[in-house]
Amino acid sequence: MNRSMWAYAWDILDLGFDAALGELRDRAGLNCVSLASSYHAGRFLQPRSPKRKAYFPEDGTIYFHPTPARWDGLAIQPKVADVIAEGGDVLRELVRRRDQGGMKVSCWTVCLHNTRLGMLHPGAVTRNAFGDPNYYSLCPSNPDARAYVCALVEDMTHAYRPDIVELETPSFMGFAHEFHHEKDGVGLTAEDDFALSLCFCASCMARAKRAGVDAEAARRLIAEWIVETCERERPAPRFPEFPAGGADTFRPYPALYEFLLWRREPVTSLIAEIRARAHPSSRVVLIDFAGGWLNSCDLGQIGKVCDGAVLCVYGLAPEQGAAVIAMGRAALGADKFLSAGFRLFKDDVDGADGLTAQVRACVDAGADALNFYNYGLVPAPRLDWIRKAVSGL
Repeated sequence: MNRSMWAYAWDILDLGFDAALGELRDRAGLNCVSLASSYHAGRFLQPRSPKRKAYFPEDGTIYFHPTPARWDGLAIQPKVADVIAEGGDVLRELVRRRDQGGMKVSCWTVCLHNTRLGMLHPGAVTRNAFGDPNYYSLCPSNPDARAYVCALVEDMTHAYRPDIVELETPSFMGFAHEFHHEKDGVGLTAEDDFALSLCFCASCMARAKRAGVDAEAARRLIAEWIVETCERERPAPRFPEFPAGGADTFRPYPALYEFLLWRREPVTSLIAEIRARAHPSSRVVLIDFAGGWLNSCDLGQIGKVCDGAVLCVYGLAPEQGAAVIAMGRAALGADKFLSAGFRLFKDDVDGADGLTAQVRACVDAGADALNFYNYGLVPAPRLDWIRKAVSGL
């Protein structure tokens, strides 16, 4: 069973390879490390680091050295994070140690979530029904954005040969994002956020039109709903069953419903192209969650074009997590990779016993791999929780 923990390059550099990998293997009982190979900005409390207690990573950079020839002629180009340029190629060292009998290596790859690139290439970002840009989200319909993500995974897998590539956000994103100083005086409901997240950029409109979908009718309806949202006195849901009802919630609105069904195509086809261009020795899997349909992830279709998925069950009770994994196994089929993702934050799990119950329930429901979040963000004693949870599996 693949047992991995998500980790950042700066944590491994701060703690040292021997110490970090030794803890993951010997203290936590894991056999794989999932290194962030492409990542976004943030502010992270660093309880493990002997050098710092807060870290602000560069926005939208990569954590490996690209092969220039694979990027010739592409409009969107990657930037290597300074921590790698100055501290060394962490991914290369992890792969070297793996090849000498060490832990397996997975590349945790943030795909379209990239504010730095969105600011540099505003024509490639998602846009709401009023044409407003979401700079943090490149659009899966946009040819330049697609070319960037495909080149990213192709280059990484051919140059480094990781065991697994975990794709985060190869899809549309929500409106609420934890962007710097986000303001919402209206009080958006879940369905309001969804309406504002729907992309009607030029690439989506043209791609939908080629598929025979009336995206303009869908755009007009969504624009009307957003205006109504902004004019009401207090927040009020239009669809009380949202999001549990899924896309079927919108069946009474044929143009919108057809558009929502079509919206899965850019995501599925992008993942298919990524898989086709990745090195065949590297598994390519999607990082998803129970409500993935909101981002236009159709797990059943995606499972046909890649190698599986990591389904995050953060904060869920054991029986709820098991239901998510059972759904994933049914959608993917028996032969596909399926990992359950757990977060070790204080509000997500009740100690070692709580994590053990979550893990066992998900394994019993069909998970054949495990991922834990996140090595550098949690106190060292929580690694012991993992050891207890995975012992005997």
